[in-house]
Amino acid sequence: MSNSEVKKEFATFAAGCFWGVELEFGQIPGVLSTRVGYTGGDRNDPTYYEVCDGDTGHAEAVLIEFDPTVVSYEHLLREFFNLHDPTTLNRQGPDIGEQYRSAVFYHSLTQKEITERVIDELGKSGEFSRPIVTQIVPAGKFWDAEEYHQKYLEKRGMASCHIRRK
Repeated sequence: MSNSEVKKEFATFAAGCFWGVELEFGQIPGVLSTRVGYTGGDRNDPTYYEVCDGDTGHAEAVLIEFDPTVVSYEHLLREFFNLHDPTTLNRQGPDIGEQYRSAVFYHSLTQKEITERVIDELGKSGEFSRPIVTQIVPAGKFWDAEEYHQKYLEKRGMASCHIRRK
């Protein structure tokens, strides 16, 4: 299959600080590209400092472009749940605030249905001691974060700063 024939889909996840999330997803075969940014809020073209102040409603998120013939949306989703604690409201580790919430921004009804099913399965599995509080909302406008945030850990030769459950 030539490069122009590669199938492309998108997934958008918020799982706390976007640096580690981007690094982890970028290592999965079938992920074509990742971008960190802001989504789910009500301010146009927000800056990192505005989002961190907590008054835009945006979440730090990662927009993932992937080839569904190589990696499934469900695989990416399950990895998302392994990368953070989806039972903490507006918090991941030391990062506290709405911008660090757990959220899936779905790009199709199929993604929404898969997300609902996986959350239901995980909730019933006993894997978590508390209920999953991950938001499931339609993908809206995704604002790229400032360039210095893109591939932040990779540019600095740093290991992931992210919480990994498994």
